[in-house]
Amino acid sequence: MKKVIVLLSIMVLFLTGCAVKRLDDENISQNIKVLLSENPHLYNVFYEGYKYYLPKGIRFVDKEDYNAILRDTNNDVYYLFVDAISYYHEEENTYETRSDVHFSKKLDYNDKSGYLQIEEIEGKYFIQFVFHYVKLEAYVSEDHLTDVITNMCCILRSFQFNDTVLESLIGENILDYKEENYTLFKADSSKENFLDVVEREETEKYKKDIEDEKIDIDY
Repeated sequence: MKKVIVLLSIMVLFLTGCAVKRLDDENISQNIKVLLSENPHLYNVFYEGYKYYLPKGIRFVDKEDYNAILRDTNNDVYYLFVDAISYYHEEENTYETRSDVHFSKKLDYNDKSGYLQIEEIEGKYFIQFVFHYVKLEAYVSEDHLTDVITNMCCILRSFQFNDTVLESLIGENILDYKEENYTLFKADSSKENFLDVVEREETEKYKKDIEDEKIDIDY
């Protein structure tokens, strides 16, 4: 009987993921502390050199090498960058907090470091969330800010690197980031590029919608 209860508990935890604890809009700092301090050891995404947990409702849009594009049920897009090179070389967290943005905090939980920076740009919020050598970026409305940061916490806290695999990949120069390598601890390094990508994707989506709505009148 005890075994059944334990198995049911594990199934509930796996299915709910981060849905149990939501972020409080009025106290982002306290709530990310609660979420990032936990270490649930849940994984449902496995790749060469790392694994992590993707919360229910978030799906892959695209993936290339160690980077990916995700989308949630609110149609918000997340850009994910995995810096295995910096992890391998144990790069130090050099982020410096800022007083001129909506939110800025250096993070350190469970021997993992990073930062969260939220910047208001043209009525929306540009999020840069780094934790344990993984970065998530998103550009969202205020109404979706809490959900997005909660999802980001769930993803980032779950990342587990495979040192043996990375040793092999990096040692054989299979991982070669070249000019695409991201300096995760410099928050200003990707803002312009990120917003350019968002604008380009929105333009391409608009053009596609227009094309789809065209009616062929040639008989």
